[in-house]
Amino acid sequence: MEPITSIDQLHVLKTIGTGTFGRVCLAQEKDTQSYLAVKILAISDVIRLKQVEHVKNEKEILSDIKHPFIVNLWYHFHDTNYLYMVFDYVSGGELFSYLRNSGRFTSSTAMFYTTEIVLALEYLHSQSVVYRDLKPENLLLDRDGHLKMTDFGFAKKLSDRTWTLCGTPEYLAPEIIQSKGHNRAVDWWALGVLIYEMLAGYPPFFDKNPFGIYEKILSGKIEWSSHLDPISKDLIKKLLVHDRTKRLGNMKNGADDIKRHRWFKSIDWADVILKKLKPPIVPKVSYDGDTSNFDSYPESDLKLKEIIAEVDLDDDDASLFADF
Repeated sequence: MEPITSIDQLHVLKTIGTGTFGRVCLAQEKDTQSYLAVKILAISDVIRLKQVEHVKNEKEILSDIKHPFIVNLWYHFHDTNYLYMVFDYVSGGELFSYLRNSGRFTSSTAMFYTTEIVLALEYLHSQSVVYRDLKPENLLLDRDGHLKMTDFGFAKKLSDRTWTLCGTPEYLAPEIIQSKGHNRAVDWWALGVLIYEMLAGYPPFFDKNPFGIYEKILSGKIEWSSHLDPISKDLIKKLLVHDRTKRLGNMKNGADDIKRHRWFKSIDWADVILKKLKPPIVPKVSYDGDTSNFDSYPESDLKLKEIIAEVDLDDDDASLFADF
């Protein structure tokens, strides 16, 4: 396959996701007809919203990593107005949609997804990467039903700690809210929130406004849903520990402490990485470029030149992404 170095090599077909300063589209390579996902970011918006560092981190981290449960970045390039990142197209849609449709997951379904997330996070941490945005919207299902973690906009390579406040309110660890400096332990906290949400159908810390959520997180009071069995509840409690030095996953044995928890006693972890476990949900995908598992977005502005008004960037702005 010829390297893709220009948007002119792709037919951009349909928006499958939108964010604050860009969108993700399904595209088809003109030469091979293969389907790909392309993340298109308007440079002027990235600069205006002070996301330059985050976008560069995402590109650099994804260029360096390869894992069965993490989306593959194949190419990245830019033109005068946009940055482009080209990924595998993961056609099953977001885990979020399946969770909303079913209300909540059974223990075995939640456990299946948790095992794949644990291995992805363990791998990222082994590469000194903190992910910082674990939530059902950032977990895609491939056509067989296995997970692909996506959206590395908040991910960061860490040597020690970082102080940036970022992430989704319901999933933030207390040390992020308190600006105490945080490390990889925040991903294990977020895993505790995610397991709770999968089993209960809603997150453990919930309020109409972010400050209400932060207060609940810092108070540490959880109203336990009746849908949680004692064993999954025990795991969640050990992940949602305020003292990160005592948080499961962040102690001497790392992720092994999580893998050895009795909730996973039926799991052969060697089978998980080889995708030998049977996925509980197999998405309905009728062909490689099927987008029926994604929400529809208005396409009136899909012509790239019209996503934003053409903006003349000054030389300093343009040079920010010279190596993209």
